[in-house]
Amino acid sequence: MRVGVIGAGCMGKNHARIYSEMHGVDLVGVADPDRKTGKSVASAHGCRYYKDCKEFLLKERPDAVSVCVPTSLHYAVSKDVIEHGVNLLIEKPITKKLQDAEHIVALAKKAGVKLAVGHIERFNPAVQRLKSLIDEGKLGEITSLLARRVGLFPPRIKDANVIIDIAVHDIDIFNYLLGKPPVKINASAGKALVDDREDYADIFLRYNGTNGLIEVNWITPVKIRVLNVTGTKGYARVNYITQDLTLYESVYEKTCDKFGDFVVQFGEPKKKLVHVVKEEPLKLELENFIEAVKKDGQPLVSGEDGLSVLRIAIEIIKSCGG
Repeated sequence: MRVGVIGAGCMGKNHARIYSEMHGVDLVGVADPDRKTGKSVASAHGCRYYKDCKEFLLKERPDAVSVCVPTSLHYAVSKDVIEHGVNLLIEKPITKKLQDAEHIVALAKKAGVKLAVGHIERFNPAVQRLKSLIDEGKLGEITSLLARRVGLFPPRIKDANVIIDIAVHDIDIFNYLLGKPPVKINASAGKALVDDREDYADIFLRYNGTNGLIEVNWITPVKIRVLNVTGTKGYARVNYITQDLTLYESVYEKTCDKFGDFVVQFGEPKKKLVHVVKEEPLKLELENFIEAVKKDGQPLVSGEDGLSVLRIAIEIIKSCGG
């Protein structure tokens, strides 16, 4: 399969690296308007460099590409890719504007091309294992989810606020674990260190019986990426960075005290470090995308999924007065 990468920045260079190592995949080109950056990535992986993505699409006629350009360019570049009949994976978020995302999803469907969106945390092995535990009922009924995704401001992000850039990860994970979107949204956000866009937010999502809370910022001096899930049968904690998954099984009994009042008596919870086969999430994501193209299947994160997350993110921004 002939593949390419459009955008050779921080994420694009990693897409190119993984494609170049994949069995049955031929990385044929890298496109980026920055000649120095693009040529460096292309040279490192033995493929051709193109300054213009349209020229790359016309000359190389790839079967699939990764779109790794800045968020503000997602719509224009993805539209070109679809019009050339090429399957595509767009780095998250799908686009900056909701209307553009809706158009991209409709165009891909009409053209009959596969469209995946790069919500990479879905492919984190610890998240995949957690999903299976939830589906098996190990945690019982899920009552709350709490995510913290904080750290220092990334200078390379120039066209998105903290909600669009990183909160979308946890919005997607909440939707994925629960199998549905939220029914109610409340949030508060502000600008602490950056004047032109929100750099911190606290987001409350209601899922018909389950509460979801997301804390994101570009202020905390240490990088933290954790997810906590509480259910009627236990509690689970995921460290996205280390891919560690810890499960606490509740031990309790419902009884009555000496006055005849109903009480719940808790014992010491059973703590277990769940075995997780640790792998690079981006590699798993690209393998899933290529497999969907080869076998005419559905990517794990579809265009519709990406659209749903963007719709929620925009509602969050509106609820903050943005």
